[in-house]
Amino acid sequence: MERSVTTERTTADELARTLREAITRLNRRVRQARPVGDLTFSQLSALTSLQLAGALTPRELADMERVQPPTMTKIVGKLEERGLVARTPHPTDRRQVILAATEEGRAVYAQFERARNEWLARQLVDLGPAERDTLARAAEILQKVARA
Repeated sequence: MERSVTTERTTADELARTLREAITRLNRRVRQARPVGDLTFSQLSALTSLQLAGALTPRELADMERVQPPTMTKIVGKLEERGLVARTPHPTDRRQVILAATEEGRAVYAQFERARNEWLARQLVDLGPAERDTLARAAEILQKVARA
């Protein structure tokens, strides 16, 4: 019985390492598949967070992006200069502001998302139906793991 638990643990550890490495490499490749532009990865990530999470305070955005507030202030400043993010007064706390992607910011985000999806779709087209089915199931499982 002990051997079975040890074998399962080793297998889980090996799977975790292999899966993490594959996800890291894939994420790197997907991040590189973007239209040529002058947005940094940090700026694009902040814009993505605002697009996906909706309006946030600068502190909430900094926490979500796992950066210090002064760093987020610089990132948001650059996005504001380009007209991609707008500040509005906080509805209940006059000391704070709410950040949200502008219409132009949403359009830029959509362009980046489209480029990433197109790159990944080109990679998937060479896979057979069984491999694509496996990836579809894996995507469901990864979503479940990510929610945990």
